[in-house]
Amino acid sequence: MNNAVLNEVKKIIPGDRVCRDEPMNRHTSFRTGGPADIYVSIAGFDELQRLLSFLYGTGEDYVVIGNGSNLLVSDRGYRGVVIELLSGVSEISVEQNTINVQAGALLSRVSDAAMKHSLSGFEFASGVPGTVGGAMVMNAGAYGGEMKDIVSGVRVMDKKGESHLLSNEEMCFGYRSSIIREKEYVVMETRFSLINGDQEEIKEKIRDLSGRRREKQPLEFPSAGSTFKRPENNFAGKLIMDAGLAGFSRGGARVSEKHCGFIINTGSAVSDDIYSLIKEVQERVFAAYGVMLEPEVMMLGDF
Repeated sequence: MNNAVLNEVKKIIPGDRVCRDEPMNRHTSFRTGGPADIYVSIAGFDELQRLLSFLYGTGEDYVVIGNGSNLLVSDRGYRGVVIELLSGVSEISVEQNTINVQAGALLSRVSDAAMKHSLSGFEFASGVPGTVGGAMVMNAGAYGGEMKDIVSGVRVMDKKGESHLLSNEEMCFGYRSSIIREKEYVVMETRFSLINGDQEEIKEKIRDLSGRRREKQPLEFPSAGSTFKRPENNFAGKLIMDAGLAGFSRGGARVSEKHCGFIINTGSAVSDDIYSLIKEVQERVFAAYGVMLEPEVMMLGDF
């Protein structure tokens, strides 16, 4: 990327929140990934608006991320601008049974806020390691709940820097999908509609789900959560296990024996190891059962 683009970005984003050749292994839960040409941390949506408007005019490639919990970045990095929406845009406000949340807020923080205000409906997401923005992109869900069940509105910004308010219906939520990626929108803020509940019962449900996660998921290793989407009328983890792939590895990447739906970084994995293992698992499960598993993880860069 040429210096002229970098210099213009630095005019929009002040201080030390613009980095060149930033290693992406610092920003993904897999702890892998090569350098991004430019890495930008956003501190407000006015900055985001100016940045998107500028990038739209140049045609430069960019991608928006949260805390990188569902992201596999190529070892060769990313030739473009990575825009991080995290702590700088993470405000949470509660009014009666409505919670308004900026895109960078972690789901765990939203769950805690709901619990403190005795609001029920968000418990399922308490242990999901992502941000609200990412949850809108993929209609995040767990333990029988999905974002589509509790979202009443989402404010987004298009690639020209213009904002729009989308209803639940306009979000076109599907299984691990929404309209966000299709339209290249950036999530700014989400409004959740919850129900009044008993605070102790909400706490107990969160504790129960947290315990179940610790018992069944390999939380002690870097991963991106469930690696594959759930195939129709089946479970990815069961198909992988039945194909004899528990513990199967490529380099430092391994299919977790604890939960075969997770590919983990045992400590020395690079992104190519993880990608190679994903492809191998897909091929072997398809050969055994005729089911092509679809990755849930977003791939960024050249593999």
